[in-house]
Amino acid sequence: MNERVLRVLEFNKIIELLVGHAATSIGKDFASNLKPKPEINEVIQLQKETDEAAQIIRLNKAIPLGGVTDIRASLKRSVIGGVLSTEECLDVANTIYGGRQVKVFIGNLEDELPILKGLVERITSLRDLEQQIKSCIDDHGHVMDSASQKLRSLRSTIRTLEARVREKLEGYTRTNSKMLSDAIVTIRNDRYVLPVKQEYRGAIGGIVHDQSASGQTLFMEPKAVVELNNQLQEAAIKEKQEIERILKELSGLIAAEEISLYENVTVLAQIDFMNARALLGSQMKATMPLMNDKGIIKMKQARHPLISADEVVANDVEIGKDYTSIVITGPNTGGKTVTLKMVGLCTLMAQSGLQVPALDGCELAVFKEVFADIGDEQSIEQNLSTFSSHMTNIVDIMKHVDDKSLVLFDELGSGTDPGEGAALAMSILDEVVGRDARVIATTHYPELKAYGYNRDNVINASVEFDVETLQPTYRLLIGIPGRSNAFEISKRLGLNEGIIERAKGLIGVDSKSVENMIASLENSQISAEKEYEKAHEILLESEKVRADLEREWNELQNKREALYKKAEEKAEKAINRAREEAEAIVETVRKMKSNVTIKEHEWIEAKKLLQDAKPNLSSKKEKSMQQQTKEKNALKPGDEIKLLTVNQKGEVLEKVSDKEYLVQVGIMKVKVKREDLQLLGKQKQTFEKPITTIKGSDYHVKTELDLRGERFEDALLKLEKYIDDSLLAGYPRVSVIHGKGTGALRKGVQEFVKRHPSIASSRPGANGEGGSGVTVIEFR
Repeated sequence: MNERVLRVLEFNKIIELLVGHAATSIGKDFASNLKPKPEINEVIQLQKETDEAAQIIRLNKAIPLGGVTDIRASLKRSVIGGVLSTEECLDVANTIYGGRQVKVFIGNLEDELPILKGLVERITSLRDLEQQIKSCIDDHGHVMDSASQKLRSLRSTIRTLEARVREKLEGYTRTNSKMLSDAIVTIRNDRYVLPVKQEYRGAIGGIVHDQSASGQTLFMEPKAVVELNNQLQEAAIKEKQEIERILKELSGLIAAEEISLYENVTVLAQIDFMNARALLGSQMKATMPLMNDKGIIKMKQARHPLISADEVVANDVEIGKDYTSIVITGPNTGGKTVTLKMVGLCTLMAQSGLQVPALDGCELAVFKEVFADIGDEQSIEQNLSTFSSHMTNIVDIMKHVDDKSLVLFDELGSGTDPGEGAALAMSILDEVVGRDARVIATTHYPELKAYGYNRDNVINASVEFDVETLQPTYRLLIGIPGRSNAFEISKRLGLNEGIIERAKGLIGVDSKSVENMIASLENSQISAEKEYEKAHEILLESEKVRADLEREWNELQNKREALYKKAEEKAEKAINRAREEAEAIVETVRKMKSNVTIKEHEWIEAKKLLQDAKPNLSSKKEKSMQQQTKEKNALKPGDEIKLLTVNQKGEVLEKVSDKEYLVQVGIMKVKVKREDLQLLGKQKQTFEKPITTIKGSDYHVKTELDLRGERFEDALLKLEKYIDDSLLAGYPRVSVIHGKGTGALRKGVQEFVKRHPSIASSRPGANGEGGSGVTVIEFR
């Protein structure tokens, strides 16, 4: 982007705010070098990064970036063999720790944050290097005694020698205090000395290291401590050498991890940069814009980013879809230039990955270039007038503008003869509009009020002015050109009405018509906005009522589901209990069958137990089931039924009337009303031939069992029950239809038959009986 445009639109002030939100020095570097990007994919990626960081802020959490510093220069020095200072080594350790904290923090977040979580995956912990540095250097940047055994020994020696030197010198202060300017022990040139009066120089003896400004005090090292001071100096030199060795070793360890450390710093700076952008957006109450490359700008309640929230007026701005150019007219200080700058600055911010101060769902375009001719930039040095300055900028703009450009003209054509200026403004607009650029221009010229009505892709706009208060409202009115309001303002200020009326008579008829039309449009728009606000309130209330109804309906459905579930659980328990009882009954019958003789009362008792094992459903539910059965299933001859009055199974023989059927129950044939019958199963078709029904003395079961389509386990359960029922009915033989298929069900049936004690033999069906798809069973 052109640097002049960035300066004119005050993008540098946005950068200053952004830098203030960065937590690290390298993050501040990233922020200070931020520039708008011309490629839509790059812009969308930046916006996604900012939005992820904003999600963390919305959770009232903060990324822990404390302690992270820019260690890139230190890394370069360590790689070329330089010895890092204690502070530099400590910065490396703190940066390693900070990176690990950031990695843990983001890794523990439950939200979907693919970009941030992908970044922290690149951070290397380097815990060993951090511990080695921290074990040698304390938080104040001092090398600790524990850094090496030699350093510990040297410092112990130094402390011992210092104590001996001080002891000797303090003896002088006690016995020769009259010779001293002050009874203290001090240091000069790294050696312990005494402040001796000039006249006692010879009495004390020793080496003079310094003197006071007046010359009356000499800082002397007595002969008695010269040797001790020498030893102390030697120990101090060895200490320094050992510290250098330790720092050199640490520098080598840091250099060995240069790639990982550089990557850590780069990632942390990027995260800090993302976080700074999100913090700026939060401060401005901004939102993430939807980006497009079609030149469409659509912002609801957009605000200028640099005007305080107490003073700024939000406006709706739309361009690029129905029209590509907006011409804004209206009085001075009405907010035209602010609107122009707001659109330009929000565009630059969006293309830099920053969120914009507008309502959710705002849309902005990515432009290759943003051009702006705003303000009076006349130059005395270059001898340029206001008009010449504007023309110089416009000439430069016209050289580069195309369909990927946003052009902002402030007071187009001003600074010269109004007639010529208006004509020139319209010609320039025609050229830029013809190149399909997006254009927003402000002007005073009344000739341009009609420009939007005579050109395609151009619309008029104005800034609202309150005649009652004589103050601008700063609201942008799209579709309505501005009017001068000169007569109304003059009247409010007290100008004689006669003068005003004469002035009205002097203006042309066309001008009066245009002003009346503009006034009518303004009134219509204000009325429409009020109606819209009222309709919006009603819509919000309706949505609230709908939400309440949906919530209550969902609660009702949940309660209903809970009741159904409870009923199903109860029914399942009853069925399981009945199944257990039925199994016990079948086992009893098997034992009875093995006896030589079976007494009649024993059979009756076993049948009664089997019937009693059925779950006891409520009469209401049973009647409901009967009603559904009557409505949905008409009875036909051959259908299995249950006679409810005696609780016995039977078969329909024929239909007597719509309400009466002839049925056979056991050995009895009776006429029964339809409501006393419950359908158990429709008449089945035979596999190859009609099903033959054989009736025992008091039991009813068919001579064929069809297992096709059943699951394996369910099929075997049905087979077991069918065999028991057939034995009770006294059949000599029965047929089991299992189909051919994969053979799994046929094999399972045959194995079951072999194990059953009451089955004498079995064989595949003959050609007329269904072939290998049927197994014929002979009972003992």
